Amino acid sequence: MSNTSSITHFLLLAFADTRELQLLHFWLFLGIYLAALLGNGLIITAIACDHRLHTPMYFFLLNLSILDLGTISTTVPKSMVNSLWDTKVISYSGCAAQLFLFVFLISAEFYLLTIMAYDRYVAICQPLHYGTLLGSRACVHMAAAAWGSGFLNAMLHTANTFSLPLCKGNAVDQFFCEIPQILKLSCSHTYLREVGLIEFSLSVAFGCFIFIVLSYVHIFRAVLRIPSEQGWHKTFSTCLPHLAVVSLFVSTAMFAYLKPPSISSSSLDLVVTVLYSVVPPAVNPIIYSMRNKELKNALKNLFREVVFQEK
Repeated sequence: MSNTSSITHFLLLAFADTRELQLLHFWLFLGIYLAALLGNGLIITAIACDHRLHTPMYFFLLNLSILDLGTISTTVPKSMVNSLWDTKVISYSGCAAQLFLFVFLISAEFYLLTIMAYDRYVAICQPLHYGTLLGSRACVHMAAAAWGSGFLNAMLHTANTFSLPLCKGNAVDQFFCEIPQILKLSCSHTYLREVGLIEFSLSVAFGCFIFIVLSYVHIFRAVLRIPSEQGWHKTFSTCLPHLAVVSLFVSTAMFAYLKPPSISSSSLDLVVTVLYSVVPPAVNPIIYSMRNKELKNALKNLFREVVFQEK
């Protein structure tokens, strides 16, 4: 039996035992990671360089892309390195840093998605008040609130989790340091304090999700009053995928953090965690740029400028 003071490192879950499958995992995650880097990087560059995109909607989208890059960079590279070098080790401090950054970024991202739903609601349902409700100062304050709330949430969870005595070994049954898997290593009833904090955080997240859904309900009702099938198609084709990804994120995250131990298994936990931690950062750039002509035009202009400068 070991306690917290004697643990110098943790052992992360390997995706596979055979060398071939480990390399397959490496190349699969590398492809997803590069796609996320490219997609989010292009969005950040286009919004930063094109003054026509300096509006509240694109300001929030810029923040979302930064958070997506941070989220996927916190978990995926370490897992890729472990598969490539056939190792499972992560240092104690590295595990704590990974847990803190992941909770910080994923919390801030969800709060930002809530703000973005509010932005779309005001733009479509209350367009005359848009400039008043979402001025530049208000946008900065809302984005800062999302980042600040995520930071505070991560501080509380990290401090609570790593203050627990750990006496059930150092094997984390996940491909990165996730709170529920660290709690499994605790031998003290004080872990219930962290469970209570998780339930509170997820209650807040569920409240945000209800707000997002209600915002889109109002948006859909407003759009359906417009006698334009093109407007309907554009709104539904952009809003429904966004709502689908948010729903996937909330449902899988709540399942991962609240499921009873009786239905827990390594393969199930792995799939659920990939769905809420890896998939959204990779698909968000596609969802937010797929039907966005302004963003597409900005990317085309940026590409032309780069090509002509090289020539």
